[in-house]
Amino acid sequence: RKGKGDNHDHPPLFNLEPTSQNAPTMRVLGGTLALLLAAGKASAFVPSSFANTARNGNNNVGTASSLHMAAESGPPYSGPSVKPILDGIEYPSDMKNLGMKDLKQLAHELRWEVIEAVSKTGGHLSSSLGVVELTVALHYVFDMPDDDIIWDVSHQCYPHKMLTGRRNRFEKLRQLGGISGFCKRKESEYDSFGAGHSTTSISAAQGMSVGKAMLNKRRNNNIAVIGDGAITGGMAFEAMNSAGYLKNRMIVVLNDNGQVSLPTGTQSAGGVIPASQLSAYTSNLLVSKPFQDFRDFAKSFNRLLPENVQEVNKRVDEYARGLVSGGTLFEELGFYYVGPLDGHDLDNLVPILEKLRDSDSNKPVLLHIKTEKGKGYPPAEQASDKMHGVAKFDVGTGQQIKGKSSAPSFTSIFANTLIDQATEDRSVVGITAAMPGGTGMDIFGRRFPKRTFDVGIAEQHAVTFAAGMACEGLKPFCCIYSTFMQRGYDQVVHDVAIQNLPVRFILDRAGLVGNDGPTHHGCYDLAYLGCIPNLTIMSPSDEIELRNMVATCAAFDDGPTVLRYPRGTGYGSDKLQNLFGYELEDGEIPTKGEVVPIGKGRIMRKPGGINGEANGNTRGKEKKDRVAILSFGTRLHEALIAANEVEEKDPDIAVTVADARFMKPLDIDMIRELADENGVLITVEEGSIGGFGDHVLHFLTLDGALDDGNLKVRPMVLPDTYFEAGTQQEQYDMAGLNSQHIRGTILRLTERVQVPVLSEQD
Repeated sequence: RKGKGDNHDHPPLFNLEPTSQNAPTMRVLGGTLALLLAAGKASAFVPSSFANTARNGNNNVGTASSLHMAAESGPPYSGPSVKPILDGIEYPSDMKNLGMKDLKQLAHELRWEVIEAVSKTGGHLSSSLGVVELTVALHYVFDMPDDDIIWDVSHQCYPHKMLTGRRNRFEKLRQLGGISGFCKRKESEYDSFGAGHSTTSISAAQGMSVGKAMLNKRRNNNIAVIGDGAITGGMAFEAMNSAGYLKNRMIVVLNDNGQVSLPTGTQSAGGVIPASQLSAYTSNLLVSKPFQDFRDFAKSFNRLLPENVQEVNKRVDEYARGLVSGGTLFEELGFYYVGPLDGHDLDNLVPILEKLRDSDSNKPVLLHIKTEKGKGYPPAEQASDKMHGVAKFDVGTGQQIKGKSSAPSFTSIFANTLIDQATEDRSVVGITAAMPGGTGMDIFGRRFPKRTFDVGIAEQHAVTFAAGMACEGLKPFCCIYSTFMQRGYDQVVHDVAIQNLPVRFILDRAGLVGNDGPTHHGCYDLAYLGCIPNLTIMSPSDEIELRNMVATCAAFDDGPTVLRYPRGTGYGSDKLQNLFGYELEDGEIPTKGEVVPIGKGRIMRKPGGINGEANGNTRGKEKKDRVAILSFGTRLHEALIAANEVEEKDPDIAVTVADARFMKPLDIDMIRELADENGVLITVEEGSIGGFGDHVLHFLTLDGALDDGNLKVRPMVLPDTYFEAGTQQEQYDMAGLNSQHIRGTILRLTERVQVPVLSEQD
C-alpha cells in the first residue's frame, strides 16, 4: 500500500512474510550454494561490482550528496548561497510533498546549514554530517511526533533539530539559555527520548513499542538510531535479546561509520583498528539485493519441506548468510536483518523505510547502513578524529579557532605522569572505554601500545577487566569519565571493592564540564563512591598535586583508589608560587610526581597570607572571627582568592585555608585542629550533596565537635539541580562555587553582612 508522503512508485524491495516458491528448483539452488560456499566461491552469486549498485536497479549509489557539493577539489570550501528548500521546512510535515530530487537538494542544503551553524558556536560536527540523508529519509517517511525516532547517543541530532522547528535557535547551540547539543524531551516534542550517554535507544524504543501496543495507539513506529560504537555496549544486546523474545515492533538503524572510539585509530593492544570485534563483523557484511532475494526465496521454500530436510536446509542457509552477509548474528537475536545499505543514498533509503513502515509484521527489524562520519566536508573527512567535537572554525579551511593556553590540560598531565610510572614499572597498564582522547589514553598508547586497552563503550566490562588484571599482579589504571563511571557502579562494588583489589580508578571530567550539559557533568562520584568501603578517594588541587597523586596511586597496593580531577588546565608556575605558596626551584614546575601520605591533608594558608605574615597574629582575637576553609579538589584556587579578599577588607577576620587532598580516609587530626581553633568551618567541593562536606560533617557530629554550639559549619556543594549547557565559569557562578560566593559565605557567618529573612508571604 502507499503511505503518507509516497510521491514515487517503486517495486517491492523485500517481503517480511515471503511467498511460496518452487521446491525442486530451490533444492537444487540450495545444494549448489552450499557447495560453492564450501569451496570459498560465494562470489559467484554476488558479483563484486554489485556492491556499488542500488537495490532497485539504480547504478548511481552514493551520488546523492556529492551531486550538489560545491567543494570538490580543495579549499576554500563553501556551500550554497541560498537554501530555498530548507527555508520552506519548519517542521517535518512540510517535507511530505517533496519529490526525490527535492529531497536530495534538501539534504545538500541541510548539510551546509549544519557546517555553517557549528562553525559559529562549536559542537559535534562530523556525527551530524554523517546522518544528513538518514535524517531526511526518516522525517520524510515517518510522522513525528506520533512516531518516535530515538537518537543514540544523540550528538548527531543537529539535522534533526533543524528540521523540527529549531533551526533559528542554533546561534546559541550549547550555550546558556540556548538549545542543547543532545536530544531533550523538555526542549521539543520531537525529541522522543533524551540522551547523552550511549546504548540506551533500543531499550527505550522497545518500551515505547510496548506502551503504544498496550494503550492501543493508532500508530506504533519506533525507530532507534544507534552507531557501531554505541552498539558495543552490553545494554544494546540486552535490549535486542528482549526485543526478539517479546517480538516488539521496532526498527533499529545501525549506523555503521567505523568510528567506535574517540578518536578511532589510537595505538593500543588491539592495534589501531576500531576497538570492537563487532565493528569488524559488521564491516565485513557483503549482502546484496540478489542474495537477499535468494535468501527470502529459500526461506519460503523451506516451509514446504519435511521437517528433517527443512532443518538441514535451514542450517545451510544460515551458514551461507553467516559467511556472505553476517546477518545471522542479529537474526539469531530475533531481528529481521536488512543491509548493509548506503546510508547516503536517498533513492534506496526512502523506499526501504516506507516498506518497513507499512509492514504489518511485529518482528523487530535491524536496518544496517554504512555512512561516512563528516560526509560532505573534506576537512572533517580527512581529520584523524573526523572533527568529532570542534571549537569555532573557519568554514573555508576547516581551521579551528582555539584559545591559546600556556598551561597543559589536567588530562595530558595525568597521561604523561602515567607514562613516567609505566617507564619505571612494567606492571602499569591503562584501560579506557572508547574515550582514549578524552582520558589521555591516546598519549599513553603512543608510548605503550601493548599496555593500552580500549574495550569500547563498555564501562562495566572495563571495571571487571581491570579487577581481573589486578588479581594477576598488574597495576591497572581504569580511566573513565566521572559521568560514565556511573554505568559501572555495581562492578566497582562487587568486583573490586568487596575483594579489595588494587584497581586505580581515574575519573576525568569530575565536576562541571561546560557546554555538554547535565548528561556529562561529573557531579555525583563523591556521593556514589564515598559510601563504598575499602575505597581510597583523592582529588588534586593543582597540576603538581595531580602528578603526586598519580604516583601515589601507582605505589598503593592495599586496595582500590579513586583519583578525580576536573576538565581544565593547570595554573602555571606564577600562580602556583604567588597564590598557592609553592617554592619552585628556578620557577620550574616539577615534572615527576612524589608519593603523598594516604589520608593526610595540608595547611595552605594561615591567617595573614600564605606565609602567615606578621599581622596574622593580630587577627581573629575572638573565635567567632576565625574562619577555616577546607577545600577538596581544584576549588582550592577560589578559596585562596576569597581568603585574601576577605582579609584585605577586614583586619579582624583571620582565614586559614586547608587542602583536604583525601575524602577517604579523612585527615581527622587536621579537621579536629581546624574545628578547635576556629569558630567557622566551610567545606568547598565540586560535587553534589552527599560528598566530601557530608563526610566531614558526619565526622564532626560523631566526634562531638558541634555539641557546645561554638562552631558554625557550612558545606558548599553543587546545588541539588541539573546545570544546563553553558561555560564552566557560568556554571560555577550558578552553583555558587566561585571566590565571591566563598567570600560571601565568610561574611555572613562572621556576621559582617545581614541575610534578609523571607516571610512566608515573600
